[in-house]
Amino acid sequence: MAVFTHEKDVLAPGRGGTLIGPAQGAVGGYCLGITRCDREEYSAPGVHEDQEGFYVLEGRGMARVGAEEFEIGPGTAFLVAKGVPHTVRRLPGSPTLKLLWSHGAV
Repeated sequence: MAVFTHEKDVLAPGRGGTLIGPAQGAVGGYCLGITRCDREEYSAPGVHEDQEGFYVLEGRGMARVGAEEFEIGPGTAFLVAKGVPHTVRRLPGSPTLKLLWSHGAV
């Protein structure tokens, strides 16, 4: 089992992937990943049975978490509670929005 991976192995334009998960030995539902968002419109929201944290690495955008909407940019971190719908989008004129995310059991 490889305990490491690199973003170039999981990151493609407009999508992301898992950097650390069961394949690297993570247990209890923990995972860490990276996502690229090129779209300027919100996609269908995600909803999970665990909590999810986000950290913005590059670009500027908007996040919608439940009924709250807020601007995000490099250095912004936010947490989404279990069962809360959430989605992000890139702001017009901004380069690709790149986010690091992690899931953890509640």
